[in-house]
Amino acid sequence: MTESSDKQFSIGVDYGTNSVRALVVDIGTGAEIATAVFDYPSGEAGILLDPKDPNLARQNPADYIEGFYQSVASAVSEAAKVDGFSADQVVGIGVDTTGSTPIPVNREGMALGTLPEFKDTLAAHAWLWKDHTSHAEAQEITRAASEQGLPYLAKCGGTYSSEWYWSKILHCMRNAPDVANATYSWVELADFVPAFVTGSTDPDSLARSICAAGHKAMYHTDWGGLPSAEFLDSIEPGLSRFRYTTPAVASDHQAGKLSAEVAEKVGLKAGIPVAVGAFDAHMGAVGAGCGKGTLVKIMGTSTCDCMPAPLADELPDVPGLCGIVPESIMPGMYGLEAGQSAVGDIFNWFVKQLTPAKYGSDAHIKLTEEADRLKPGESGLVALDWNNGNRTVLVDPLLTGLIVGQNLHTTAAEVYRALVEATAFGALTIINRMEEYGVHVEEVINCGGIAEKNPMVMQIYADVCNRPMKISRSAQTCALGAAIFGAVAAQAYPSVEAAQANMTGVKETIYQPIDENVAVYQELYKIYSNLHDAFGTEAYSGSLSHIMKDLIAIRHRVRKESPDA
Repeated sequence: MTESSDKQFSIGVDYGTNSVRALVVDIGTGAEIATAVFDYPSGEAGILLDPKDPNLARQNPADYIEGFYQSVASAVSEAAKVDGFSADQVVGIGVDTTGSTPIPVNREGMALGTLPEFKDTLAAHAWLWKDHTSHAEAQEITRAASEQGLPYLAKCGGTYSSEWYWSKILHCMRNAPDVANATYSWVELADFVPAFVTGSTDPDSLARSICAAGHKAMYHTDWGGLPSAEFLDSIEPGLSRFRYTTPAVASDHQAGKLSAEVAEKVGLKAGIPVAVGAFDAHMGAVGAGCGKGTLVKIMGTSTCDCMPAPLADELPDVPGLCGIVPESIMPGMYGLEAGQSAVGDIFNWFVKQLTPAKYGSDAHIKLTEEADRLKPGESGLVALDWNNGNRTVLVDPLLTGLIVGQNLHTTAAEVYRALVEATAFGALTIINRMEEYGVHVEEVINCGGIAEKNPMVMQIYADVCNRPMKISRSAQTCALGAAIFGAVAAQAYPSVEAAQANMTGVKETIYQPIDENVAVYQELYKIYSNLHDAFGTEAYSGSLSHIMKDLIAIRHRVRKESPDA
């Protein structure tokens, strides 16, 4: 850190699915001195939906702009109440966002959805990460790369996703040609915000994030950047016009400096360095203290699993991962990404749609209390965690949820616990896939609301994965990671690792595996794996006739052994 008698601060701005949060951080200690949240006002909890298409999820880009103004201004105002803080001491700003959330923009870099002629056109707004309307186009991209023998999918798990950049653009071209024709370029939200606040919105020169480009747009230096124009046009003539040629860079680079106009609105001085953006989970991994051998699980509505590995290590291409991208998480390291398309969303779905009225408004709390009293295997249930498709390792948005083993005595709490266990089995599947290809997971750090607030979930994850589950010291790891990159881009620290040493840590509470629970979950995981392969792969050739009877046998044994039975 630079020598100074005064404290220095950075601001992390975290764009989530439903809101944007600004966090003011003391870069010397990582102390979080002020925060403010702006809920997106448009649509349903910030999401623009179409009742005719459950796969559609868009957002109003005007909410992103107003969200920066409101959240940063409020956070700075709150920080001003803290002794030792001055807005003049803010040295850097970092931004993290959801992704892939591409936005169609015009020649000046203005989001089409903010223009009067397109404000009511859903296709002209931001295509939120959870939009799956382009599942057919994703399959087409995967098939084209395979048939042409091209390597473009090698670094993103071998299968292109409907959540990602090119499939969404292709779907727009075919289903909203008026929007496509008015679009000069597509800009990821992670690039759009830094470009807007620095006044560097020219699509031909704005800073592009290696995180977004490498994990979602098939960008890699092995083939000179984005896929070739010939390949893209072979899928759809004219698709290649949305290629950009500027090199994608890591978030220790500057996207620019805070413009005078934006600075005045948020109460900061103009000229503060703004880091190149990245996805929330990747910056969250940095804010949680990731490093070699450390897997960080960002647990929320979905999960994203991020892990860095030294560039000096030779890594194989791992099927099913969302990417192995140089410097997408930390400079000088590969960034490995995996994840589950729904975790908290599954719990919320059950509470909202299927929970008996007797649980009232505290259904999550009451169900958790009841479920926590159950022993592993006691319910006789196993579920698949695919209510929003499978992100890793099958990369198939058309897979759906499943619960096996219910009977006329099955309770809501038993189903709730089975759904939690299913997400833990999905987490173990990701860890197993990484280790199968030689990427050793030495420790797991969890962050996000679920990790913070639900000990039952964390204990189940420890037991299912048979690993200690640590919790990040910060409850705002994504925003903290963004603040770290703000400090590094401003050269207040020489490296991300140096900043992490002062600004990150884990809590004292660590969830340790319980041997007797581990043993039962190993049995249940075999059943989960059978269902996973039978319903998720074409190559499965086994039998499922034993599944229900195995669950009954486990349930009978556990209940017989339980002192409460």
